Amino acid sequence: MTDLTLPLNTGPLTQLVDMGGPVMVVLVALAVIGLVTFVYLMLLGALYAPRMSGRLKKTVMDWQGNPASVRPSEIRYQAGRLGRLNPLQRLVTDTIESIHNGEDDRKIRETAARDAQHSLEPFEAPLKIIEVIAALAPLLGLLGTVLGMMEAFSAMAATEGRANATQLSGGIYEALTTTAAGLVVAIPFAALAAWIEFRLRRIHKTINSTLVSILHIVPEQTLDADEADYKVPEQQLHSEAAGDEPDRYTTARGQRFAHATG
Repeated sequence: MTDLTLPLNTGPLTQLVDMGGPVMVVLVALAVIGLVTFVYLMLLGALYAPRMSGRLKKTVMDWQGNPASVRPSEIRYQAGRLGRLNPLQRLVTDTIESIHNGEDDRKIRETAARDAQHSLEPFEAPLKIIEVIAALAPLLGLLGTVLGMMEAFSAMAATEGRANATQLSGGIYEALTTTAAGLVVAIPFAALAAWIEFRLRRIHKTINSTLVSILHIVPEQTLDADEADYKVPEQQLHSEAAGDEPDRYTTARGQRFAHATG
């Protein structure tokens, strides 16, 4: 009669357990979890990562050239379903809409910074998982080596030192297997964690530069509340007296939004 459990007893997982013990199973589980996390992070980044699309870049340029011509409702409608998934698209349209509504500049900046932070939060947990796997894998491999060496020397002690070199070297080989496996798991995930962190920093820089481009231009009526505390330069007075009409939109004084997200 055929033994149905034979494939299970001779499968890859059983061979790994025989080579490195239970620690090897933990390392394999960590590798699978890390791979699934990386795939999830790539899909999340492809669909929901803040990005500067061509349409969004045109919106920013139109806002810098003629703010009055930019309509947030039209931008949302023309963006389409895929464009509405872009958090940077929502940040730009919401900020422009708040400026059009004449909201307080401090409130606009705080809202933009909070929304920018929220747009990056979905990527922080997967990155932390990958970093933990990269840090734990070598330690688990070292633990498996220590346990394997203890077992090998325990067997040698049981034979009162009569164990031959072949038996001892075989035990050491099995013990060192977990260290090699831990490094094989840790090295690629450490590289992936560094690459993902670099990408997040670039995304944060893109968000910040885009919001600064939006926030440093505000409608002139939002500055009327500070008109009593602000003295118009003499040159501007002469210019207006000569008939020059001031722009409805102007650059905010003092670069108050020098760093939009923090």
